[in-house]
Amino acid sequence: MAQIESQIRYVTNTEGETTDVLVPIELWQQLISSINSDNVSGLAWIDEQEPKAQILADLQESVRQAAVGQTFPVSELWDYIEA
Repeated sequence: MAQIESQIRYVTNTEGETTDVLVPIELWQQLISSINSDNVSGLAWIDEQEPKAQILADLQESVRQAAVGQTFPVSELWDYIEA
């Protein structure tokens, strides 16, 4: 924690009140990454909060699409993920 605090800079107004915080971009990215993912599952926070009914509906739709031949080459799926 001391190492993190040493990287943070505070901005004050003319009265000397702290108004903002400056954080190095690398530290900011690490903080955002840790906030957005669950350490146990590795899933993003938004995925952890998705209702089970929605997960099931998505899975059922995927199975339905596969059954009727609506599939995509893996290379296209990776392109979508990287975007």
